[in-house]
Amino acid sequence: MLYARGSGGVLLRMAKTTISFGVVLILLGIFAYVGSSSHAPTALIPAFVGLLLGVLGFLAITDDVKRRMLFMHIAVTLGLLGFLGTAKSIYDFVRLLQGTQFPHPLAVKEKAAMAVLLLIFVVMCVRSFVAARGARA
Repeated sequence: MLYARGSGGVLLRMAKTTISFGVVLILLGIFAYVGSSSHAPTALIPAFVGLLLGVLGFLAITDDVKRRMLFMHIAVTLGLLGFLGTAKSIYDFVRLLQGTQFPHPLAVKEKAAMAVLLLIFVVMCVRSFVAARGARA
């Protein structure tokens, strides 16, 4: 039943995609932490967000469509909040490329990467929700 067509199949694919985005964010956080000279714990924020997304994606892999919808909606809400919290860093990254000096340029790059990843994740989730609703109708 896990690979059924219709709205369940669309959300199941997004559950696996959510786990993938979680892994990428975990790697981003770990690489930024290891790559920074100060080893600031804030560099691990993407890893924590990625861990939460991974857990939510794992919990969404179920035959129960309502449960899958619940966990996927929680995941996209987390993704949206994460994007909104890091969106300004995209502008800061552009300024960094133009030569503006920042005290912690690696942090600017990490936050911008997190913002872009979460924006892509949210857009993909919204598209899958629309497709799932269309498949139910």
